[in-house]
Amino acid sequence: MADDKTPASQGKKPVAVVDRLTAGYGENIVLEDVSLEVFPGEILVILGESGCGKSTLLKQMIGIYQPFAGQVLINGINIHTADETEQVKLRRQIGVTFQAGALFGSMTLGENVALPLQEYTDLPEEEIDRIVKMKLGMVNLGGYENHLPEELSGGMQKRAGLARALALDPKVLFFDEPSAGLDPVTAAEIDILIKGINAGMGITMVVVTHELQSIFNIAHRVIMIDREARGLIAEGDPRELQEHSQDSRVHNFFNRLPSRMKEREL
Repeated sequence: MADDKTPASQGKKPVAVVDRLTAGYGENIVLEDVSLEVFPGEILVILGESGCGKSTLLKQMIGIYQPFAGQVLINGINIHTADETEQVKLRRQIGVTFQAGALFGSMTLGENVALPLQEYTDLPEEEIDRIVKMKLGMVNLGGYENHLPEELSGGMQKRAGLARALALDPKVLFFDEPSAGLDPVTAAEIDILIKGINAGMGITMVVVTHELQSIFNIAHRVIMIDREARGLIAEGDPRELQEHSQDSRVHNFFNRLPSRMKEREL
């Protein structure tokens, strides 16, 4: 885990605010009355068991779905009710990486990374080409501009997706299970990359994951969601929660213990 104190402890104004959010699908409520804040420069990890609502919360925070109630603010702008001008501004401030990389298979890596620059800026092609090369270099994919996604490993595809998410120099970067499906060595490389970009560029990051090693490697602060509670049950330093939480759900998660221990036969 990063040695720096979480920016949340430094009294800064939050970059992102989730305010009394209730969300779900159809008539099914997944999250109820959830509130949290994300502070400048921190890596906040959202964790919990499968099906607890981690990805639902992330999708609400990036504006994919409308909440049943409550709001999400990014730099003071309500992401769900913003007008067209504000939406364009928000899209420039937010970067998102998805589990599978979400690259366009018919486009080269260079074309994938160039896409947001072409859509949201008026930069000339030579400047876009320069930025594309720089962003791919940042994720250790320099020289791969003309490769198709299918020519890359899973880890390389995730790094290419990160390069595209960084194209517009976002203020907040969201990750959905960045190490899912990767071997331990490649997952550790992604962790190092996340930490390096956070430290070097100061980008605020929100990471959804249930991978314990990644949580301990990258998190300044974590929030834990519980399926039955339909909301937050813990917040803080992951190692403090592992060692000192009195909540059995939190203790079991961080110590890799089943929810219900079988009694020993006498």
